[in-house]
Amino acid sequence: MKQAESGLMERFLFRIAKQWIAGDTMEQALESARLANKHGMDAIINKLGEHMTSKNQIENTVSEYLVLVSNLHKSKVEGGVSIKPTQIGLSKNKNECAENFGKIIENASLSQSFVWIDMESSEYTDDTIGIYNDLFDKYERLGIALQANLKRTSKDLSELLKKGAKVRLVKGAYHEDKKTAFQTRKEVDENYKKLMEMLFVNGNEFGIATHDSKLIDEATQLYKTHEKKFEFQMLKGIRDELKPILVKKGFSVSEYIPYGTNWLPYSIRRLKERKRNILLLGSSFIHSHRV
Repeated sequence: MKQAESGLMERFLFRIAKQWIAGDTMEQALESARLANKHGMDAIINKLGEHMTSKNQIENTVSEYLVLVSNLHKSKVEGGVSIKPTQIGLSKNKNECAENFGKIIENASLSQSFVWIDMESSEYTDDTIGIYNDLFDKYERLGIALQANLKRTSKDLSELLKKGAKVRLVKGAYHEDKKTAFQTRKEVDENYKKLMEMLFVNGNEFGIATHDSKLIDEATQLYKTHEKKFEFQMLKGIRDELKPILVKKGFSVSEYIPYGTNWLPYSIRRLKERKRNILLLGSSFIHSHRV
């Protein structure tokens, strides 16, 4: 009975997950990316998976990203890829991870595709920033995600901006203790605003990755004073009613498009990240199914 209930729950979660996940295959992700381009948005494709430690898993993931970057160019898709460090070796060894990023970036440089380094839980923050700094010296079309829920991020952002880094600002999807991270939505939102202002004052070519209308409005106001090159970044399937409005207003928008069979842990984290995600997802689902 428990197994049956588990299967039922998984099927229910999949119905939700397929709203923001392109599908199991790379071709499905590229199809979603082409659709995003058609609607005036760039695409950021992510192969699902993390905390990989087996040699075969890591090598297969690196190979898939190499093919994906090539296919973006062949398909004339505007956008790039986003990669979690632990899916290409950081759970094993920092140097191995950096070497694998180097291979992917070398391939991406041939087609001028943008590469984003995703940020994971706080235990990996120092290594991820270290890898980014080393690689950014060699390849400019490289960005890194920073999380507004972490108390250290203001200092990290300040240091990265001095180097001219390209930053994607997210709220943060990982459970952290109160010593490391802000615990309430109000605290995270206030820190997000503070970090966003730092980006508009001192940064250029950055991503405001949020579905929060208040923060999006705040960004549009900051843009009036600081006309910097930036883009709004949103998950596939969320705030689909808002994306075309922002595009029509002349803002750059990118759609974050995950794909792959490892959708369950990703989806659970997205739902746990902020209760508001459930409301936004429901709203987007209803909007997309209106007759």
